[in-house]
Amino acid sequence: MTAFDTDFTLTIDGASVAGTSTMDVLNPASERVIAQAPAASRAQLDAAVDAARRAFPAWRARPMAERQDMIRRMGECILENLGPLTRLLTSEHGKPHADAERELRGAAYWCAEHAGFELPVVETINGPERRSVTRRVPIGVVGAIAPWNFPITLSMWKVVAALVTGNTLVLKPSPFTPLTTLKLGELFKDIVPPGVLNIINGADELGPWMTEHAGIDKIAFTGSTQTGRRIMAAAGPTLKRLTLELGGNDPAIVLPDVDVPTAARELFWAAFANTSQICIAVKRLYVHADIYDAFSAALVDYAATVKVGDGAEQGTQLGPIQNRPQFERVCKLIEGAREQGLTFLAGGDVDHARPGYFIPVTIVDNPPDDAPVVAEEAFGPVLPLLKFTDVDEVVRRANDTEYGLGGSVWSRDLDRAAAIAEQLDCGTVWINETRFLSPHSAFGGHKQSGIGVENGMEGLLEYTNTQTVVVKAPVPQG
Repeated sequence: MTAFDTDFTLTIDGASVAGTSTMDVLNPASERVIAQAPAASRAQLDAAVDAARRAFPAWRARPMAERQDMIRRMGECILENLGPLTRLLTSEHGKPHADAERELRGAAYWCAEHAGFELPVVETINGPERRSVTRRVPIGVVGAIAPWNFPITLSMWKVVAALVTGNTLVLKPSPFTPLTTLKLGELFKDIVPPGVLNIINGADELGPWMTEHAGIDKIAFTGSTQTGRRIMAAAGPTLKRLTLELGGNDPAIVLPDVDVPTAARELFWAAFANTSQICIAVKRLYVHADIYDAFSAALVDYAATVKVGDGAEQGTQLGPIQNRPQFERVCKLIEGAREQGLTFLAGGDVDHARPGYFIPVTIVDNPPDDAPVVAEEAFGPVLPLLKFTDVDEVVRRANDTEYGLGGSVWSRDLDRAAAIAEQLDCGTVWINETRFLSPHSAFGGHKQSGIGVENGMEGLLEYTNTQTVVVKAPVPQG
């Protein structure tokens, strides 16, 4: 396919449906309206939930091999429409075409890999009088709420896990980036039966309507810790199952034996890829005092070579912040650092006259640990460099946060790095890299970075309930 039409619809019960209202979708590189997205009413949410509930018995009864085949075909559909989907994703998100294509290819890969998963069946008792088997059964109707930073990746993580395990789904993309997800709904409705996958869009009230909805059995959410707390409270009255992948303030610890130019380049992208709009981006960079000056100079020199601009322009490596509220939050953080008298090694000046939500790569020189640029999750291209001399001290500082999503250790001494990694209070620790994720490995947070996990068999089981079937042999007759 070479291009999509400019009309966007909701997908409810296998049909393309207009919203009861529309909302503007902007290109964050130009701040221009690029489309009108449909917005669902509460009645349309009810219709989507009702459709999912009606479709659930037949979908859960369908052989898993058939569900897997449909998931596989969804991935193939993404690849068949890769060009127009890439351009659409860049236009609504701002990320460079190469990054948008990589995200879509990753989503297709997740589909292919989940098509090979099998749910465990465990025989716990097998005796002459009694046999007991524990198996996994689907929960029911899942409400999935995806964020704007990786709208396709983080939607499809939920879609494939929910559907392959036999659940039906109501998916809500972020109102900042709904278009590509809505278009996928239009494409997928010819692959899965009506009601199995419903995709709706709406304003801020739609998410709370979903978390409170009595017809939804589980909420899978990726977003901020603050919103996660509200979802947990709202889900309480109906005891919904929850998977919450929330915020992070990920530390990276750089030991003095690294190759400085190589580590600086790799850590630049660990911190600034996707314009730092990644929950597992490096957000606090601890560098040993012995190499701090050389490392900071190498990092600043490399930053100067990276092109920031419109993701649709050739050569762009970092795009804009995706939306104005986040742009203003990051600007406020930078201005606060300036008012504190902190030193900027790079960036720090935002051109507010330029169209688009562009913020230059900003690197702050050894701020105090209680500075907001250290203690808060920026979710934008603002990185504090922090000096340390003692490993025990830096582990304590790295763990001194309410978050616990990811972390990394950088060293040529793998045993030493592993010993440090095991002391970090977070769900995933990388050594000499970051952000490597796999459909076969569990991903989740400690502390206030979330509840439950996604991906891997552990993530798949989050979409199931356990059911134990106990069979007693009949008593022999007379």
